[in-house]
Amino acid sequence: MIQFEQDTCGDLDAALRREWLETNGLGGFASSTIIGLNTRRYHGLLVAATNQPVGRMVLLSKLEETLFIDGRAFDLSANRYPGTVYPQGFRYLKQFRLDPFPVFRYEIEGLEIEKTVFMLQGENSTVIQYELKKNDHPPGNLALEIHALIAFRDYHSTTHENDAINRTVDESSGLATVTPYQGLPSLHLAHNATELGKTGQWYRNFEYDAERERGLDFSEDLFNPMVLRFDLRLMSQASVIASTEKRDVANVADYRQAAIARHRNAALSSPVQDDFAQTLAAAADQYIVARGDQKTVIAGYHWFGDWGRDTMIALPGLTLPTKKYDVARSILRTFAKYVDQGMLPNRFPDAGETPEYNTVDATLWFFEAARAFLEYTGDEKFVLTELYPVFADIISWHVRGTRYGIKVDPSGLLRSGEPGVQLTWMDAKVGDWVVTPRRGKPVEIQALWYNALCIMEDLARRSGDEASQKRYHDMAAGASRSFNGLFWNEKDTCLFDVTNDAVPDASIRPNQIFAVSLSCSMLPGDRAKAVVEKVREHLLTPYGLRSLSPSDPQYRGRYTAGPAVRDGAYHQGTVWPWLMGPFITAYVKVNGGNPEARAQAAEWLKPLQDHLSDGGLGHISEIFDGDAPQRPCGCIAQAWSAGEVLRAYMEDVKGVGPLVAPQVPVSQPAEPRSREPVR
Repeated sequence: MIQFEQDTCGDLDAALRREWLETNGLGGFASSTIIGLNTRRYHGLLVAATNQPVGRMVLLSKLEETLFIDGRAFDLSANRYPGTVYPQGFRYLKQFRLDPFPVFRYEIEGLEIEKTVFMLQGENSTVIQYELKKNDHPPGNLALEIHALIAFRDYHSTTHENDAINRTVDESSGLATVTPYQGLPSLHLAHNATELGKTGQWYRNFEYDAERERGLDFSEDLFNPMVLRFDLRLMSQASVIASTEKRDVANVADYRQAAIARHRNAALSSPVQDDFAQTLAAAADQYIVARGDQKTVIAGYHWFGDWGRDTMIALPGLTLPTKKYDVARSILRTFAKYVDQGMLPNRFPDAGETPEYNTVDATLWFFEAARAFLEYTGDEKFVLTELYPVFADIISWHVRGTRYGIKVDPSGLLRSGEPGVQLTWMDAKVGDWVVTPRRGKPVEIQALWYNALCIMEDLARRSGDEASQKRYHDMAAGASRSFNGLFWNEKDTCLFDVTNDAVPDASIRPNQIFAVSLSCSMLPGDRAKAVVEKVREHLLTPYGLRSLSPSDPQYRGRYTAGPAVRDGAYHQGTVWPWLMGPFITAYVKVNGGNPEARAQAAEWLKPLQDHLSDGGLGHISEIFDGDAPQRPCGCIAQAWSAGEVLRAYMEDVKGVGPLVAPQVPVSQPAEPRSREPVR
C-alpha cells in the first residue's frame, strides 16, 4: 500500500507530482493527482477506449464535490485556473492511499468522508463512491452535491465552449444519460442520489500544468450537464457509476469486491512476496489489455497505444515471472497475425488505420520474447506450430531484403535505414530531422540478429529440421566473426554504436549492453566485461541508463521545454529505466551470477523502489532527466520500465527464473552453438 498523510496532501507541489492510475483491461483508464486536481489533458475519471485498445476519449473529466453541513458549503475538489487554485479542497484531505485503488479521506468539522475510485475490468466504467466514516458533528442537515464535468473529446485534445453540444439529460430511475455530440458514445451515470438537477453550464479556463510545461495547449472548458444531490442523513454511502453502458448502482458492492480481488490477485502473482515485487506485479497487470479476442500490451499511460517493440521487450517481465502464460501466448499469437513482409508492426494507430511497420528491432525482439516464453513454459507445440513458420519467413525476408533497406549484407550482419526514417528504438524525429538516424548497422540490431539466428537454430533442432539447423548455425557463425571484427572499439574498449561505409560511430550509448545481456552473445568474456564497465562508468544513474554519455558534445541533460527541444533530448542523454533490466542482466552474467553481483544489482534497484511512491504511483516512469537530480518525465507509467525491472529483479537478483532452466555460458565463442535446455 502507498499512503500519504496530510503534510503531503496539503503541500500543493508535493501532491501534484504524484498521480494515480486505474485501468480497465481495454486500454481505457481513470487518472489524476492525489488531490484530484487535473494537471494533464489526459486526466479524467473515465477515459474510454472506444476502439479497444485505442480510440481513447475523455468522457467524464471530473466531479466537483461540495459537502454541506447545516447549509455551510465545504468544497472537496481543486482546480487550476489562471493565477489561482480554486477551490482548495486538498486542505481537508487527511490522507490519500492506494488500497488497492485510490482512496481519499477528508476530515471536516468532526466528519470523515472517504472517497474511492476504481474501474470495472473489461468495460469502460468507473465507480466513484463516498462513504461517511465518522460523524462527531451534532445532528443536523448533511448533504453531498456533485457536479459532473464532461469533456467528450480525443484524449490528445482539449475542449472549448461551443454551441454544438447537446444539453439534454435523459432520466430514469437511478440513471442519467447524456449524449453531447452525435457520433460519440453516450455517458450513463448510475447513481443513488436523492435529487438530480439539470444545469447546462460551462466551466471555463481550467489550466493543466503538465501540458503548459510540455509546450502544448493547456487550457480547457468543461461542460456541466447536471448536479446530483445526496442526503447523507438518509444514507452513509453515495455512489456514481460513470459508464458507456447502463449500469445499476445497486451492484456497487459486488463491483468493489471484484476490483479488490483483481488487484490482490495481480500483486500475489509475484513469486517473490516482498513489496517491490508485488507492486511491480500489480503494475504489470495494468498494461495487459484486449485487442479483439486476443491480448496485447499498452506501451505506456497516458498516451501510448500498443507498440510492437515495447510489447516484445516488456512481455517477458510482464507475463512470465507472474505465470501469466496464457496471456503471453495470446500476445505472441496476436502479433504473429500482423507480420507482413517479414516485419512486426511498430504501432497500431489510435484511429485504427493500417499498422505501421517502420521498425527494424521490434521483429527481432519477437524472437527473444518467444525464446523466453518457451523456456518458462516448455510449450514447444505452440512455438513450433504457430511461431516457427512465421520466424522462418521473417528470416527469409531479412536475407532477401524488406522495407526501409533492411537486408543482410555480405558480412552476414543486418543493414537498415533510409533517409528520413528512424527504425531503431532511438526513434525521435522533429519534422524532417531524424535526431539519431543510426543508418547502416546499429550495434543492438546485430546483437538481436545473432540472437534470433541462435534461437532459430535451436527451434530447427527441436523440429528435426537438420538442414535449417545447419544453415542458421552457419549464418550465426558468420555474423559473429564479422561483428567482432567490425564493432570492437579498441581505443575506448567498448563497442561502436553504428558501423557503416563511413567512420564508425564511437558515441558511448547503452545499445551495446544488449551484445552482453541477450541470451546468446557474440562477445568473448573479456570484451563483455569491458562493455559492462564502460556502460557503468558513463551511463549508469540511480534510475536507469543515460542514452548518451555526458562527455559527448551532443549530450542533453534536461528533458524539458516544447516538443522540438524535448524530442531533441529524448535519446541524447535522457535516462531510460527499462535499460536497467539488460544492464543488471549483463552485470550479473559477466560476474558469473555470484552473490556479490546479485547484491550489487539489488542496491542499484533501490532508487527505483523508492520511485514507486513518486510520479505515477505504483509504476515506473518512462524516462528521467540525464542530469542529477534525475526528475521523472514522459509517461508516468511505462510497460517496458515495469517489465524489465521486474524481470531483472526476479531472475538476476532473486534467482527466480524459467521453469526449464537453460544452460547459458557467461559468453559464447565466435562459433555459436545451440543452447541445450536442461531436461
